[in-house]
Amino acid sequence: MRFPNTSLWWRLSWQLSLLFVVITALVIVGLCIYGAMILSPNVGMQHRLLNALEGSLSYEPGRGLRIKDSEQLTALKNNNPNLFFYAAAPDGTAVAYGDVPPPYMQLAKFVPLIKDADIRGTPANSPEPASVDEIEINATEIRVLYGGRSGSESTFVAILGKAYKIYVPLLAITLPALFFAVPRLVRRSLSGLSDVVRKAPEIDPRQPGSRLPVDRVPSEVVPLIHAFNSVLERLEQQFAARERFLIDAAHELRTPIAVMQTRIDTTLEGSTRDTMMDDIGRLRETAEQLLDFERSEQSPEPYEEADMVEVARNVVADQAPLAIRNGYEISFDSDVDELYRLANRSAMSRAIGNLVRNAIDHGGNSGTISVHVFENGGISVSDEGPGIPAAHRDLVFEPFYRVTPRSTGAGLGLSIVKQIVTRHRGSVTLEGDPTGTTVTISL
Repeated sequence: MRFPNTSLWWRLSWQLSLLFVVITALVIVGLCIYGAMILSPNVGMQHRLLNALEGSLSYEPGRGLRIKDSEQLTALKNNNPNLFFYAAAPDGTAVAYGDVPPPYMQLAKFVPLIKDADIRGTPANSPEPASVDEIEINATEIRVLYGGRSGSESTFVAILGKAYKIYVPLLAITLPALFFAVPRLVRRSLSGLSDVVRKAPEIDPRQPGSRLPVDRVPSEVVPLIHAFNSVLERLEQQFAARERFLIDAAHELRTPIAVMQTRIDTTLEGSTRDTMMDDIGRLRETAEQLLDFERSEQSPEPYEEADMVEVARNVVADQAPLAIRNGYEISFDSDVDELYRLANRSAMSRAIGNLVRNAIDHGGNSGTISVHVFENGGISVSDEGPGIPAAHRDLVFEPFYRVTPRSTGAGLGLSIVKQIVTRHRGSVTLEGDPTGTTVTISL
């Protein structure tokens, strides 16, 4: 069974909040249990008895205390068959109810002097725990000694009910504060992980020294980050080895290609010579594109404020002879006189040059190749060729992908363009139809 990934911040927040609630509840229950152990057992019926007496006792100065059965008193008596009490007024008049144990009757004359008491002793002296409390009848304080609890009234529940004045305000204040404070405390504690999450998408194994930070990260997560950083280090080494191999291979191919080109040019004639020279040209172009591709993969060269209008104009000037020789007209146009961007001048020259050469290669050897610089930073290269089929448009920027299998290139031109523009934090878009193709670089 797979469980969904949940937020560590959310899990810690609600778990810590729940833990606090549970601990608070246990403390409250523990205090009530402790109170039930040390307080009078009569606490359980104290509230009900005193309420019943307020409706059963009457007092008038000069006539003394009187008692009458009420529904509350009768119900209480039914639940506690051994119930007894002795109520005394300040003027000495008193009434008794039930079988008051003799030891407590000996205390009867002192009841008006006792405001609050819990009477418990050895079984021989006090067979029933008793309590003394006071109630007010007709604005007169009446002292009541009572006992005879049968056990049906829970002391724990009674204490829990009386303590609500303490724990209800406590929970009402602390719980909102807790749910407000805990998520922020957890978020602050995990801020180091947030830095790691923001840094991770920026990691590029081709950039030496790219590592995830371990500052302010919980110690439990540090080994995982160290393991990830060690994987990045091994990837860097593998990328470096691959880059060295491809660059060395491209360099080594240059010399035998030049020798072969010279020998074919001097020894062969006719159609065989032309065919062989085309094949050599394709091989030479492949080696140069491989070298250019790996050069772009290396650490980027320093950027500077470069005039994109000047860069594009120079590329058109350099590529014009090749375009004209292949049957094209070539034009350059700009919406502005100058357009400065923070860029690497030589890299952007290669990118725009690759777009022009790609148009020469796939433009059908007719029509006009147009290079246009827009005011918003866009640079477009358009041709009037047959266009790129829709099925190929998402693939042409992949390395070694060729729309035309017999193309003399290695399928790296547009891939190099995308690579360079991405390093400049720009984008490349391609639009095409049967009347032509337009590729636009946006910086």
